[in-house]
Amino acid sequence: MEIQSIKQRFGIIGHSSLLEHALKTAAQVAPTDLSVLITGESGVGKESFSKIIHSLSSRKHNNFIAINCGALPESTINSELFGHTKGAFTGAAGDRKGYFETVNGGTIFLDEIGEMPLDTQTFLLRVLEQGEFVKVGSSVVEKTDVRVIAATNVNLMERIKQGKFREDLFYRLSTVMINVPALRERGDDVQLLFRKFVTEFSEQYRTPVIRLEEKAQLLLQNYSWPGNIRELRNVAKRVALFAEDKFVSAEELIRFLPDLKPNALPIPSNLYSSSGDNPHGQGFYEREILFKFLYDMKKDLNDLKSLIAELARTNNLQMPGLQMSGTVSASTASFIPEVYETPNVSTQQPFIISKQPETNIQVNSDFGDVEEIEESLSMDQMEKELIERALKKHRGKRKEAAKELRISERTLYRKIKSYDIEI
Repeated sequence: MEIQSIKQRFGIIGHSSLLEHALKTAAQVAPTDLSVLITGESGVGKESFSKIIHSLSSRKHNNFIAINCGALPESTINSELFGHTKGAFTGAAGDRKGYFETVNGGTIFLDEIGEMPLDTQTFLLRVLEQGEFVKVGSSVVEKTDVRVIAATNVNLMERIKQGKFREDLFYRLSTVMINVPALRERGDDVQLLFRKFVTEFSEQYRTPVIRLEEKAQLLLQNYSWPGNIRELRNVAKRVALFAEDKFVSAEELIRFLPDLKPNALPIPSNLYSSSGDNPHGQGFYEREILFKFLYDMKKDLNDLKSLIAELARTNNLQMPGLQMSGTVSASTASFIPEVYETPNVSTQQPFIISKQPETNIQVNSDFGDVEEIEESLSMDQMEKELIERALKKHRGKRKEAAKELRISERTLYRKIKSYDIEI
């Protein structure tokens, strides 16, 4: 089936090459009975891909069920999946069929497979390899013919290193892997999806159709969208319901996004405002782009320095600009930008991003190994540290910590699991 036909049939919006590659892979693997592992961030639509695979398979007339492994209690997940016999545990008043029995001949979608307990992983591996399972409290081996599609938003290889996921199960599940791209990687698809959502909600609530001004479109395009399509849909609903003007400006768009910050870091909103007391200043969207530009420029500068030093080493070139002691000399350092400035939109004052060079190249006397010393700029690490500090301050109370971080308790819970933070 052609990609365009799949999009029309399943209501897929977008022209991103990454999205189309994922759809093409799903269409190719659908007619087979191979296990599929779908990867991607939370909110990108992994379950939609599992439904596409099932609908295009020979099992399309049989049952399909989606199960969130992270939502099932560890004490009952084996019973839910494989069933139990009467008296198998306290409260087991009778025999119960599990999903692998009731969905026999169909497809089971196991979301958040990385959260599955280790003992359950052992039972699942037996199903995948031999098509057999045993109910809780029973010794009778039963057969099942179920196709398994799994999904995860975490790095399973890291879970394997931590001893939390079976390596043999990973390779059995990942016969075919499909990566669903994050919304920020899909370019103009953000505008197409936003327009679709606001149009739907405007028709549903009988409100005027909303349009974005150019700068608002730029802001929408450059936001990192940590919640992906799910977050974009919620934003579109708020705009469709509460926008005061038909044409929404960047400033008004930010009003519907109280938690909008570069990279969605849970830090005070006035840090990114054009003035200390106005979190919705008009300089916000320019700075979002500026931070990204300067960060990319810094990476290019580091690569250039490493390349020059490597050329000197391999060609035995003399570099008088470098002191033999191993540090960058004054003449060489003059090429390193010390201050990046851009006019502040509201005040026309210089906006200083960094006054200190953050990279130093070391070269030994015979131009041997090149060592790059760089201050860590990992946004994930900064976010993790902020979350840990907030949890420590509030003694592990997620509700209070989320309130101080200005994010929802659900988002905080997801990030705690993502960063494997111990409370």
